[in-house]
Amino acid sequence: MSFSKLKLSDPILKAVAEAGYTAPTAIQKQAIPIILSGRDLVAAAQTGTGKTASFVLPILEKFNVERKLRGKRIRALILTPTRELAIQVEANVAKYSKYLNLSSMVMYGGVDSGPQRQRLIYGVDILVATPGRLIDMMYQRVLHFDELEILVLDEADKMLDMGFINDIEKIIDRLPSQRQSLLFSATLTEEVRFLADTVNEDAVEISVPPSSATTPKINQWLITVDKDKKSALLSHLIKQQQWDRALIFIDKKHAAAKLVSQLEKRGIIAEAIHGGRSQAVRERILADFKSGELKFLVATGIASRGIDIENMTRVVNYDLPYDSDDYIHRIGRTGRAGASGEAISFVSNDNFKNLCAIESRLGHIITRKEIEGFEVKKVVPVSILNFVPKHKR
Repeated sequence: MSFSKLKLSDPILKAVAEAGYTAPTAIQKQAIPIILSGRDLVAAAQTGTGKTASFVLPILEKFNVERKLRGKRIRALILTPTRELAIQVEANVAKYSKYLNLSSMVMYGGVDSGPQRQRLIYGVDILVATPGRLIDMMYQRVLHFDELEILVLDEADKMLDMGFINDIEKIIDRLPSQRQSLLFSATLTEEVRFLADTVNEDAVEISVPPSSATTPKINQWLITVDKDKKSALLSHLIKQQQWDRALIFIDKKHAAAKLVSQLEKRGIIAEAIHGGRSQAVRERILADFKSGELKFLVATGIASRGIDIENMTRVVNYDLPYDSDDYIHRIGRTGRAGASGEAISFVSNDNFKNLCAIESRLGHIITRKEIEGFEVKKVVPVSILNFVPKHKR
């Protein structure tokens, strides 16, 4: 099936083709016709499934008509949980709309609000924003919603996990009741469904099975290792296997800085992004990583859903995540758009329950490899595949 079958106009099809897309993904095949029909939508889709294009493309098609935009007004609002994801989504909007006479901008906190306020004076067709900064602008009356046509909640589960529910409710209270609402989430938990009922009206629900996200093109394997040997093991793998680049996930920001220092002492240049660094610094580091100037990036969970880099060959879970869905999102940074990738996890004895939950979520045991010289003192038992976390029992 080609994108032309989805009733998208020639300027959009041209931009999509130039972006290298040849055929729509499963979520795009399902979501685009529904959105074009004007129905509300609740969609479950993992990262790496082409989710962003599934709502951006039909929004562009619906807005591809002559219309004069009033100042301080927007036609579509896309809410995202993190600055990194907001930047990435708006970049995609700009890429897909390059042949259309439509405007877009991204708005987030942690930077001077002046340029954002100035840009809104003239109105914007599509605004991608994080909840906190949007509320600031809303209360300052820099932005009005009376002409809003479409609301998108992207990564709704992540927004709830990050405690944005009150902010989302404040925003929704300001929106016109006559609008199209679209909610996208990796998982449809009870909390997400409650939010969906609040936001949407008579919505169509679609789902892309998790197995589509955990594609076999991602070669997943793990190494059992004692905690105090992890940085030495990482350095060993980078040098011995001659890694070209890697995105390395770690739990805490102080640990990220420490790991960068440890790698540097072994002759490996890396940088870290986390919530303690300014937005300008994070953007510079990400740009260096995307360009290939920086080969190794250490990131806390803040980056797990906001980084979309072509030909990302390798993801490392230096710290195994506590949530199995976070594992899916992390490894989804590699093996994108049909390419192959590799996901390596370091697992110590105290990670056993996390590992069981992840493997139960995947439906299979992750291959274990032993590295000579890094044998463990505290053995990690064989996983229990039908393990169910206490909070889900």
